[in-house]
Amino acid sequence: MNPVPFISSTDLITLLPLISLATGTVVVMLIAAFARRHGTVAQFTGIVLIITLCSLAYAGKEIPRTVTPLLQIDALALFTIALLTLASLAITLIAYPYFQARTLHREEFYPLLLLALLGAAALASANHFAALLLGLETLGVALFCLASYNTRSQSAGAKSLEAGIKYLVLSGIASALLLFGMALIYAQCGQLAFDAITLPPAVSAPAVDIVLFYGGSALMLAGLCFKLSPVSAVIASLSKSAVFVVLLRYVIASDSLQSPQLFGLLVIIAGLSMLVGNWLALMQDNIKRLLAYSSIAHLGYLLVAFLALQGSLEHNSGLAVEACSIYLAAYVITTTGAFAIVSLQSSRSEQEVEHIRDYNGLFWRRPLTALAFTFMLLSLAGIPLTAGFIGKFYLFSAGTQAGLWSLLAILIAGSGIGLFYYLRLITALYKKVAPGSENLDADSGTTLSPAYIAVAVLALVLLLVGVYPQPLMEQAQRVAETLQIKGHMASK
Repeated sequence: MNPVPFISSTDLITLLPLISLATGTVVVMLIAAFARRHGTVAQFTGIVLIITLCSLAYAGKEIPRTVTPLLQIDALALFTIALLTLASLAITLIAYPYFQARTLHREEFYPLLLLALLGAAALASANHFAALLLGLETLGVALFCLASYNTRSQSAGAKSLEAGIKYLVLSGIASALLLFGMALIYAQCGQLAFDAITLPPAVSAPAVDIVLFYGGSALMLAGLCFKLSPVSAVIASLSKSAVFVVLLRYVIASDSLQSPQLFGLLVIIAGLSMLVGNWLALMQDNIKRLLAYSSIAHLGYLLVAFLALQGSLEHNSGLAVEACSIYLAAYVITTTGAFAIVSLQSSRSEQEVEHIRDYNGLFWRRPLTALAFTFMLLSLAGIPLTAGFIGKFYLFSAGTQAGLWSLLAILIAGSGIGLFYYLRLITALYKKVAPGSENLDADSGTTLSPAYIAVAVLALVLLLVGVYPQPLMEQAQRVAETLQIKGHMASK
């Protein structure tokens, strides 16, 4: 009998998105190193992302499939990869005019973006601690460099370098906590695969097993929560989404939310994220910081659906998984679009255009840009007829089903605070201002056209999902079915 190959041809087809990204990253890196032409590097990056999107169709025919013990390629993985690849394509189109106005380190951004996406894709498919760590560190390498990225001048490089070093040190601490937590869980159950990790029974288990499991889980949670913390749209969308998805896959496979201690700790984290994130965003005059702090609040909102998984598992319902998928999609689309508009405005100037006062009266100079920004902000606030409203509606439904009344009350309070500072920014867009300097609105040529197309598409998708969410809802239902909650409960 012929031995079964370790990696079959079907496995390779299933891994096509990851293979495309890995190969494309190397190719773009070589082009950036030798050609040194910004336009060429950006074009090849777009080609790699389009090839990756096309490969998802072939991989989708073979799912769900476990490729080695490390990776689980299913509807959740492909949904996340497709979402983040589309976001990366939009970021590429937006980054091109932004870097055209700069002179330093333009070409290096694109291989870093692809490397971050590769790490995020590996995380979304991880079904094993080894895959989790490899994906997380691949993503981290790109984020270290992006955090210290400087495109303005040599004198401005000191602050960028300081940011990168701080991120490196703190991320190193988080990785150490994560590794130590994995070691403790392995010492308790002797397994590294997510679905092989079991919660020790509270009555009959030895005390040492309970300490090892809860101690390891707490350390892992601390490490992953740092990785979820807030550079740009890359960190706000790619890193948060990928880490959240792998955490979602882990808790469903290991049934960790059935632990009252871990559940209570996550409730505290969710509540603090919503309150502190919104409060800090309220204090900001810098739009990038406002969006970064508000992303912490949105993570807290997302954790409401995440915590509702406990109730979903008890009632054999996939509503919480659907809520996570829909809100994650709405968050990625909206956050990418919001950062895109800020980058477009900065593309017109040597300086960063990032304060609220810089956007006073934008509607009267560039009405379409202001309208698109308005839609993004209204979606972040969860106003009806936007994708953000559909996401929050699902959050409330999942939270209500699970009985998370205290978190829902905090969500309502946080949403009220968020509505205030989003409306403050929207008001600035339509404010009448005296004629003054028009340097921010000077025509920068046709290079802005692809970026504006990307922003227009994001805004249209945002509204389309808000008006007709059925396709996204059906995809979210397929994701919930793939996770096989009913089968998981039966196996328990």
